[in-house]
Amino acid sequence: MKRWRGRWWLALGCALGLVFASPASAGRILVLVHGYLGDSASWLGGGVLPVLQQAGWKVAGNWQSTPSGVRLEPFGASAAEFSIYTVDLPSTAPLTEQAGFLGGMLRAIAQQHPTDTIDLIGHSAGGVVARLALVNYGAGRVTRLITIAAPHLGTERATQALDAADDSGLFGGIKRWVVKRKVGDDLYRTAQSSRGLLADLSPPVPGNLLYWLNGRQHPDIAYVAVVRGAAYGMAGDQVVPAPSQDLRRVPALHGRASIRVVGGSHELSQQDGLLLSHLVSQPADVRAPASK
Repeated sequence: MKRWRGRWWLALGCALGLVFASPASAGRILVLVHGYLGDSASWLGGGVLPVLQQAGWKVAGNWQSTPSGVRLEPFGASAAEFSIYTVDLPSTAPLTEQAGFLGGMLRAIAQQHPTDTIDLIGHSAGGVVARLALVNYGAGRVTRLITIAAPHLGTERATQALDAADDSGLFGGIKRWVVKRKVGDDLYRTAQSSRGLLADLSPPVPGNLLYWLNGRQHPDIAYVAVVRGAAYGMAGDQVVPAPSQDLRRVPALHGRASIRVVGGSHELSQQDGLLLSHLVSQPADVRAPASK
């Protein structure tokens, strides 16, 4: 009975997405940006992409970052009125490097769709990458940024991982041996290769990237943060604290952002697909609506 009821709500949410995605919102594009250690498949595995597709959105292609720039796969893919592009960024690279690739992708999409509007959607670190790309390269055709469980005010998890991966100093070799025994070689190497990113995602203090970004002027578009809250039977987000996900707390966006609070963990879920289907069906309003 519970399984049937869950499918009924999914069908209802998709139907509402089709109703709201009327001809008045034709020429719409969603760009989905994955988070740390994720890739374009994260949106499929998390159940978001199937929900959006059932609501009438069509995957037009996947933008990839390469040493020679960005490219679309499959090459020459055609877009529909309601199109989705996923991206593959080097998810362990520093935020500035990822934002550079994303900026190139957004420029290429704007050239291919000069009259269409873009909703930029980022999960976890991908939400911060998306915001940095907007600040560094401008909004272009982007009219709204939606972030999901993004560490806009950093996370102590990044600080802890950065400290664990620090094997400098007189006893660095001993510390490295202890940490490797505890977390394993693969996880330790991942933390080592991600040190630039982990520093970028540490809580903002004078001199680091988040402190700089959160004080910079942001484009005049709509900003919405999907914030993970605790719910019955759910502990909430154990990776990024809920206050850090709240765009209203970013000094540069004071009074310009809204939030939607949903229960759940840090990972993507079908629930995110249903919420996104509803959010992107509404016109982007640069004025911050009442938060829910």
